[in-house]
Amino acid sequence: MRISKLSASKHKKGRILVQLDNGELLRIGEREVVAFSLYVGKELTGEEKNALENAARESGLKDRALGLLTTRPLSRRELTDRLVERADATEEEAEAVADELERLGLLNDRTYAETLVRHYSAKGYGPYRLREELRRRGVPREYWDEVLADLDDPSEAIDTFLRQKLHGRITDRRELKRVSDALARRGYHWTDISAALRRYDASLEEDEI
Repeated sequence: MRISKLSASKHKKGRILVQLDNGELLRIGEREVVAFSLYVGKELTGEEKNALENAARESGLKDRALGLLTTRPLSRRELTDRLVERADATEEEAEAVADELERLGLLNDRTYAETLVRHYSAKGYGPYRLREELRRRGVPREYWDEVLADLDDPSEAIDTFLRQKLHGRITDRRELKRVSDALARRGYHWTDISAALRRYDASLEEDEI
């Protein structure tokens, strides 16, 4: 089969349309034009055509992955899931793209875990909630303890929360339970919550907390 026409797509930047003399239309990227030395009149064997299509598909998936990563950071699992769900990639294709991006330093679960912990700890989340976010976003468990070990002492964050939610001395057990439950939902350990309540109101008895 012979290439009868090469033209740039009017709808997608960087896409090249390859018209073959048998009526087929191939959609490839600019890099494939160079890599395969394509020109009008060039004869392609069936094997060369398949290789061209596979290379174009791989490039397209890499471009899609880079587009996803420039929107916001992602874990490896999040990226591969999105490629399968939104770009019709196979599991093998998605994993291969992720491997390549990791080699280039553009995808790093350890760095992503650090970013995630910084973001959510700044929002007032405690260790339990942070672990849940790491799990939910597919960060490998091997990184959890490493990044959580760098967390600041939670005392200041809990104290700030109590000052914002309470005004003066605690006199109502329902109010005490409300703020305690809220801190627990944010992922703080009960020992840290209890200690903070005593700092806030030293008159609280053990059985009141």
